[in-house]
Amino acid sequence: MTAELVRGQNHPLSQARLEIRVSAGTPIVASATLSDADGRARGVEWVAHPGAPTLPGLEVSRQAAADHRLAVDLDAMPEAVHRVNVLLALPADAGGPVRFGAVAAPFIAVTGLDGAEVASYTITGLDAESAVVALELYRRQGAWKVRAVGQGYAGGLAELLTDQGLSEAHQLAGTINEAVAHGLARSVHAPPQRAADGDRTRQTAAPALGPDQGGPTRQGAPGPMGPQPSSPSGPQDPQPGHPAPVDPSAVTQPATPTAGGPVDYSHPGRQTSAPPPPPPAAPPAEPGQPAQPVAGDATGWSMDERLYNQVWGMFEDLARTTSAYRSAVDFAESRMEKELDQVLSDPRSRIGGQGDAAREAARTRHMQLVDRAREALDRDLAQLSAESDVVEPALPPAYARWDNPVWHGYRVPMEIPMALRLGDLRLPESELLRIPMLVRLPLERGLWIDSGRTAYLDDEVTDTHALRHLAMETAVALAARLLAVYPAGEFAVHVVDPAGSGAQALVPLVQTGVLAAPPALGAAGVTDVLTRLTQRVDLVQMAVRGGAADSLPPGLDTAEQLLIVNDFPHGFDDRAVTQLRYLADEGPAVGVHLMMVADREEAAGYGPLLDPLWRSLLRLTPVPDDHLADPWVGHAWTYEPPLVPPGSQVLHQVLTQVAAARTKYT
Repeated sequence: MTAELVRGQNHPLSQARLEIRVSAGTPIVASATLSDADGRARGVEWVAHPGAPTLPGLEVSRQAAADHRLAVDLDAMPEAVHRVNVLLALPADAGGPVRFGAVAAPFIAVTGLDGAEVASYTITGLDAESAVVALELYRRQGAWKVRAVGQGYAGGLAELLTDQGLSEAHQLAGTINEAVAHGLARSVHAPPQRAADGDRTRQTAAPALGPDQGGPTRQGAPGPMGPQPSSPSGPQDPQPGHPAPVDPSAVTQPATPTAGGPVDYSHPGRQTSAPPPPPPAAPPAEPGQPAQPVAGDATGWSMDERLYNQVWGMFEDLARTTSAYRSAVDFAESRMEKELDQVLSDPRSRIGGQGDAAREAARTRHMQLVDRAREALDRDLAQLSAESDVVEPALPPAYARWDNPVWHGYRVPMEIPMALRLGDLRLPESELLRIPMLVRLPLERGLWIDSGRTAYLDDEVTDTHALRHLAMETAVALAARLLAVYPAGEFAVHVVDPAGSGAQALVPLVQTGVLAAPPALGAAGVTDVLTRLTQRVDLVQMAVRGGAADSLPPGLDTAEQLLIVNDFPHGFDDRAVTQLRYLADEGPAVGVHLMMVADREEAAGYGPLLDPLWRSLLRLTPVPDDHLADPWVGHAWTYEPPLVPPGSQVLHQVLTQVAAARTKYT
């Protein structure tokens, strides 16, 4: 049974090999210090951080991320070590939050190698602090224990490390911040090579490097949307992506790519039994030329499944080729620094023409390596862009953008699709290439449209009112998508808008008559809707658990239910907040889904009480924002919401058909 610790509480550890999992709502830096019997770190060599992640019996993450996994082997600790301190800090000069009081309370869990939690701790009560000692593993009378600490430092890493007894604290803090800021820790280890499932694998080009380093090998690993690559150093445990759900059955691990080769656009099957291969739709490519992309060029039992797998493969390829490029750039920079250090270490070459020539040669080799890496990246991006140009027009409505012509021929479907498009994803190296962000249906978790201010606000969105309106428009567009892809009468939408502030954005849903009832206003409306949906969850749960699903009341609507909550926590009392948390936790399993449109800062008065609610929801933003952090390779994916083009009538036309079909079939 998991021990849920509070500050100062300890718990015995029965295992020597442990994993410490950290989850936060924003990218953070995870480090650890080793201390002696007096609680002092004996030097920088007793600190594991992104720039030096490995110590005997200890390994930490190599980059700032929203999720971390730290590996600990207590039996491998030196005899002089009596304490292991786990440190968390917000990245300095990263343009993100500068104090823990502005982000979600970090959650930390100590688990065994089987994933079973031994102890957990939610770090609450932080405000101006930007660094914190989260917990400590300490040796007492030959046995190890874990203690929840939660000691914060407003002075950041430097103050924290000084308190750990390090005289070089400020220099070490600068080293850590510099490593994170310059991406020196983005190169992580690749899993061992494994055979692909079948011979239809996607491959990517690897940049040609110098003779003393081979081209990087990339293999898939979980990320914000699906499998993500790793980079070329050695094995490391994969880590689940933070904000978006992952379907491990959707793809298989790709085979090791051929260095310098083009992207192969075939894709592994998502099922263990081999589905029929895609029919040939294009002539074979000329020798030496990349394969011509074809929509549906992936295995699957239907065209929708083939397109779904192909989109996931495009995501995987973009992540892998970007990781290869970043690793190559990191290698080029480290090689240049090494060569320059060698020049400076020789007194004969520090001055004069010989030294200048050596430095110039090192910089030239660096530029050549970077140019070759960029050339390989550009080649892969060109092929992915060509594939995107072919795939986008062929997508069905559930996967398509609102400006896709497929919506002009929309008809209410007869069955639920595999997945739904929630927006687009992109990376900084490929600003023009968008990958559809697909999630499986039915939804397994609720959605949170964050109406708070972010660091990436468009110049046109300057005031809070405009941002809230845009967030509500995003919620309406997503709700319309859900209504459009479900068969008639199998999806119902409820709206709670206590202050009526979302009335303008709700016009398409209200005027077309697709809502199950008019938007609920005031505290009484909030109570009524939450009570009815809570009772529905209770009834369905009891019926399913009792094996009496056919004994539900005759008037119970068996369709999937979506509750849109605007302007939270306005109009919510303590009972309503409890019911909302209950719906978020228990609703998805019985067909009741939650979509929150809220600014977390406005609900700060509830403190850590609502932290589990925010963590249970998939956070989306009404403006482009790179909050979908990938803790495996360090990619920060920029999310773009699926808004309807200005002036388009497609939303009204689609919802009108949905309402007409509902009237016809009910």
